[in-house]
Amino acid sequence: MRYIARGLALATTTTLALVAAPAVGSAGAAQPGTESLYAPSALVFTVTAGDNAVDGAVLRAVTLNCTPTATGTHPAPKAACAELRANEGRFDAITTRDPGVACTKQWDPVTVTADGVWNGKRVAYVHTFGNACVKNTASGTVFAF
Repeated sequence: MRYIARGLALATTTTLALVAAPAVGSAGAAQPGTESLYAPSALVFTVTAGDNAVDGAVLRAVTLNCTPTATGTHPAPKAACAELRANEGRFDAITTRDPGVACTKQWDPVTVTADGVWNGKRVAYVHTFGNACVKNTASGTVFAF
């Protein structure tokens, strides 16, 4: 009787160990989640009439996603993403005015904004131009919509 009880205890322990053990080949399986090979880059750009993006009337707005491919409602998403990558996401470099283009000195401000995530980092950028002509002389395509 003693041998039978010992055998049952051993069988129960072995069964529990097998049930608790993971299935063969699942040790390296990926866990479900939101991990990605790319840092997210999704932005919303606006052009607002006035010198304040909060109080002004939004004239235009577009979206831009740069990873893994360039998409969005921006008219030139590939060029805009390439420009952002070339400038390492520094919007001040993109809004630099071309000195070779002449504009009036009329004060009719236009404000551009960029809000979202660039390479996994939160971005909130605001820049006010003296008028639409000055905005249109800014280098690049990011705010050309």
